[in-house]
Amino acid sequence: MKESTAVLRRPVISEKSYSLMNRNVYVFVVDKRASKIDVRHAVERAFDVRVDKVNTLNRKGKATRNRRTNKTGQRPDTKRAFVTLHPGDKIDLFES
Repeated sequence: MKESTAVLRRPVISEKSYSLMNRNVYVFVVDKRASKIDVRHAVERAFDVRVDKVNTLNRKGKATRNRRTNKTGQRPDTKRAFVTLHPGDKIDLFES
């Protein structure tokens, strides 16, 4: 994985991710094939910050059901990365 745009899909916007930002932890949806090292390099290149730690997790997609036809389906599986930045560094994603 070379391009940071190929590794980082989008930031996660939720109450939990906003509360983690106070502790300098940012959450991103990343490519399923990306390793922790790929995520680290992508964040450092994209936002010009220093990364201390990266934790990843694979989330299974929820099972869904169509009300009219009663057919079951599934949302796609995703991989998320919790990126802890060096103290003093900050990503201005949601600051206006």
